[in-house]
Amino acid sequence: MKVVVIGAGIIGLLTAYKLAKLGHQVVILEKHSQSQESSWAGGGIVSPMYPWRYAPAVSALATLAQAEYPILAQELLALTNINIELNQCGMLMLDTEDKRDAIVWAQHYQQQLDCLDKNAIKQLAPLLGEFNNAVLLPQVANVRNPRLLQALVNAVNLLGVQHITQAEVCQWHHQQGQLFAVTTTTGQRYEAECFVVATGAWSGQLLKTLQVDIPIKPMKGQMLLYKLAQQRLSHIVLHQGHYLIPRQDGHILCGSTLEDTGFDKHTTSQALEILAQSAQGIMPLLAQHQPIKQWAGLRPASPNGIPFIGKLPHFENVWLNAGQFRNGLVLAPASAQLLVDLMQGNKTQVDESPYQII
Repeated sequence: MKVVVIGAGIIGLLTAYKLAKLGHQVVILEKHSQSQESSWAGGGIVSPMYPWRYAPAVSALATLAQAEYPILAQELLALTNINIELNQCGMLMLDTEDKRDAIVWAQHYQQQLDCLDKNAIKQLAPLLGEFNNAVLLPQVANVRNPRLLQALVNAVNLLGVQHITQAEVCQWHHQQGQLFAVTTTTGQRYEAECFVVATGAWSGQLLKTLQVDIPIKPMKGQMLLYKLAQQRLSHIVLHQGHYLIPRQDGHILCGSTLEDTGFDKHTTSQALEILAQSAQGIMPLLAQHQPIKQWAGLRPASPNGIPFIGKLPHFENVWLNAGQFRNGLVLAPASAQLLVDLMQGNKTQVDESPYQII
């Protein structure tokens, strides 16, 4: 089967990767020179933040994806020699008020969870400030997003996928519920038997040109990067909606804002101040360091954070995989697997109904 995948973020690349592994002929169309949107910009936590606060449809995909990431990391290392730095450092959530909900969630999804008091927090993470209690999920990992994306780009190329950049879709060619080709702004036309839209925050805008209305919109998230020469943060740490993420080379990411500003990706001094104050509140040592980088990405926001995965209404061969909101990287392997199973008519690992496009 020949498939055109529109979009080369983590969702599009993993969808193409899984299709190519099954022997399908795949073309990826990416409007930029490389993946540079929320897939690149995010923190790389392989878990939703405060995962018990999410809908079961998100938890179902997250659970499957978390189990797949170690396998994926080994596959990509063997195929491309790129280490995506999957680091099972654990996630520590400070001064959490809904611990009972967290415990119920952990029991249901068979996740290890530890409740810590003030002394236990100090012993586990002495670089943190003063906090009264915490919930620890020791099995949570993080990855280096740019490394993961580069590994997937290399992997799909090695699998024979035609990966075309600077190729923004501007025209659809369809008849009686069948899409048979797309044309890009360069004038190139691409024909296929099936088409997958995986354009993240741009999916709603793009599909309007196909007269399909999908409630996906961009939500900006700004982040900071610190570099510490000596002291290392041991865990992913969350407090009041912000987080610190340690990298194995001493970098620490701080995120993130949540801004409804359309497709504007500019960074702001206001966000810098908010994030820096939050970072210093979590880890006072950071008051002695200036952020070395600030950037922004656009998340594909969807109602309740539940992605749209399935066939588009009124089309027999157009599929959508988008709307993962803040959890694109977290859900990507399971989202891609669900879509590939649906495309092939296979039995799915999760109930597909919550993700259907109506």
